[in-house]
Amino acid sequence: MRSRPYGPDLTPPWKKQAPAPEVPAERDLVVEEAATGFCGAVVRCEKTAEGFTVTLEDRFGKHRVFPLVPRGFLLEGGVVTLVRPAAPSAPRTPGRTASGSVAVPNARARIARESRIYVEGRHDAELVERVWGDDLRIEGVVVEYLRGIDDLPAIVADFAPGPGRRLGVLVDHLLPGTKEHRIAARVTGESVLVVGHPYIDIWQAVKPASVGIPAWPAVPRDEDWKEGTCRRLGWPVDTPAAWKHILSKVNSYKDLEPELLGRVEELIDFTALPGQE
Repeated sequence: MRSRPYGPDLTPPWKKQAPAPEVPAERDLVVEEAATGFCGAVVRCEKTAEGFTVTLEDRFGKHRVFPLVPRGFLLEGGVVTLVRPAAPSAPRTPGRTASGSVAVPNARARIARESRIYVEGRHDAELVERVWGDDLRIEGVVVEYLRGIDDLPAIVADFAPGPGRRLGVLVDHLLPGTKEHRIAARVTGESVLVVGHPYIDIWQAVKPASVGIPAWPAVPRDEDWKEGTCRRLGWPVDTPAAWKHILSKVNSYKDLEPELLGRVEELIDFTALPGQE
């Protein structure tokens, strides 16, 4: 009888892992390094004394360098092997940012202006950064979050808006007759612009099709909306993990509802005063 063949490493063929798909490490490809969980966009791929490496940049601008090893990265939840691109990607003409604006090649971030954009929570800030981050850095406008709108009048008073120091505010569920609408009316002025979208939570501003669901579910008002949404979609009731999944599906303005797009563009135009440094 002939023995069953083994590989050079003496591992039985039926015990070997199937090779992961090879994906070129093209610039701006967003991946997660499997060992550390570091998530970022590819900045460059280069040869070093230790072999080929890839540099990733996270949403805060932090860079990390990782070796190109088999099964070393996750792409949309699946294990992949990043490989060196065969040739540099041809530049798009014209280049576009995630918001659809014309990209400014090699542009440096402007020093932060005095004007600011406030949003209600962390998820709102992360979504704005993901789509409009390039535009905001060009304009030098910083986005901060409020942790809710109830204290907005005191926050506006402390900010002291005025000529050359404008404040824009994005509010969830800004509908006539609501508490949010009444608070917004109290602070709106020549140097303060409060705009809003009709959604209960910023999650709903992401198109359901982009997330892979037919629609955002209806949740009773006496139930936490995020937790209720997770339950009705059959997701674990883990809102940070759910939001991480939702945000990963947003690649550009095309993944967002128009009711949010227009409001954020309005705030950027309002706070990015011409000639303001």
